[in-house]
Amino acid sequence: MWATKERSQHVEQSSENITLLGKGSDFKGIVSFDGTVRVDGHVEGEIHTTGTLIVGEHAVIEGIVSAGILMNSGKINGTITAIEKVHILKPGVLVGDIRTPVIAIEEGSRFHGMCDMGAHYWSGERTLTINGSPNLVASAH
Repeated sequence: MWATKERSQHVEQSSENITLLGKGSDFKGIVSFDGTVRVDGHVEGEIHTTGTLIVGEHAVIEGIVSAGILMNSGKINGTITAIEKVHILKPGVLVGDIRTPVIAIEEGSRFHGMCDMGAHYWSGERTLTINGSPNLVASAH
């Protein structure tokens, strides 16, 4: 009897919030979540989560995305900020700019845009300008 009560309290304390926007759902606006979010529908606007955002194969997201980790198998058109990692999985498509320290792009997926992995934070390095746009990083030795 006592062990069952302790076990159920432990499960409640360690359970994470999981949110699902299922296939066929259509959302416009700004949504914020804690924990893991899975999107299989259409979202136009902004999605914010401190946890993991999983974008399913049939999902379409247009707008601003900020997450701890982004795992994309669907279609995203927008600006992405991921605190930990962006992972584009087959057959995912991501069109837009990404800011993240780590990116993984699986063979068979597609990415079109710019990716900022924080190169400007590297000490002792400076950006070179070619034809008026910063393109290369060179060591300042």
